[in-house]
Amino acid sequence: MISAATRHMRILQPAPDVYAFYDGRVAGQRFANHPNWVDDGALSLGVASYALVSNDEALVYDTHVSLDHAALIRSTLEAKGVKRFTVVLSHWHLDHVAGTGVFADCAIIANRRTAAHLERQKGDIEDGALEGLPAISPLVLPTTLFDGEMTLTIGRHEVRLIEVNIHSDDATVLWLPLTRLLLAGDTLEDTVTYVGEPQHFAQHLVDLERLRLLHPAAILPNHGAPEVIAAGGYPDTLIDATAAYVKGLLRCVEAPRLRSLSLREFIAQELEAGWVHYFEPYEAVHEKNVATTLALAASSTGL
Repeated sequence: MISAATRHMRILQPAPDVYAFYDGRVAGQRFANHPNWVDDGALSLGVASYALVSNDEALVYDTHVSLDHAALIRSTLEAKGVKRFTVVLSHWHLDHVAGTGVFADCAIIANRRTAAHLERQKGDIEDGALEGLPAISPLVLPTTLFDGEMTLTIGRHEVRLIEVNIHSDDATVLWLPLTRLLLAGDTLEDTVTYVGEPQHFAQHLVDLERLRLLHPAAILPNHGAPEVIAAGGYPDTLIDATAAYVKGLLRCVEAPRLRSLSLREFIAQELEAGWVHYFEPYEAVHEKNVATTLALAASSTGL
C-alpha cells in the first residue's frame, strides 16, 4: 500500500530471494516540513531495509523509518505469498526499528544489547523525546534474544546472525554462507560510516577484520547508493574503506592538518580506487565525525 510517506520507495532485487526496500536520495524529498530524524539521519543519506524470501517465509532485516514503510514491506511480501515473518534488528537506532509495530504478531530477534537499549529508552522513543519527532509508537520490543551468534533457517537459506561492535555496540549482521552474501546494517556505509561511539574505535577495527575474514562475495549495507545495491551490492573493499576511514579519524587527534580536509580530500584514495562513491550530504556527516572524535580525545586520554 503506497502512502504519501512511501511514494519514493524503490523495491530492488540485488540477489535471488533478496529484496531491498530503499527510500531517500531523492532531490526535494521530505518526510515532514519541520526538522526531523527521518529526513536528517535517514532519507537524506538513503536507507534500505531488506527481506530474504523463500517459499512462504521471509526474514525482514530492519523495519524501516515509519509504520507506513513497514506496512509497504509487509504487504509487498504477502503479495508474493509470504505467510510467516521473522524480523531481525540490525541495531537499536530509530531508522531501523520504527516499523516494529507492523510486525507485532511476529518473532522479532535481536541481540541482548539491542534489546537492553530499546527497553531502557522505550518511553522516550515512544513519546518522541529521544531524537525528536516523529515519535515511534508503538515500539515493539524483541521477543527472541541471542548473544554472539545465532543461526536461522529461512526456507532453503541458512542465515547466521553475528554480533559485532561497529558503528554501535549492539550491531547484528547477517551472513548467508551458501551465497557468501553479507547484510551489513550500518556497520558499513557508503560514503562513510556515521560515528556515534568513537570510544569503541579499537573494537570497530577488530570487528571489521572479522567481517573481512568472511570473504564476502557481496555486501548490502543499509545506507548506500541505490544503483550499487540494485546491481548486486558492494565488493569486500567496502570493509577496507571503512577501516581506512576509522584510522584516518584516529590520526586527526595527532595531525591537526587532517581536521580541515573536506570529505572528498580525506578519502581521496578510497574514492579513486572505487571502494566508495562520493555523495555530498556525507560532508556534514564527516564534519560531525571529526568533531565527535576530537571531543572524546579532549575529554579522555584513552583515545
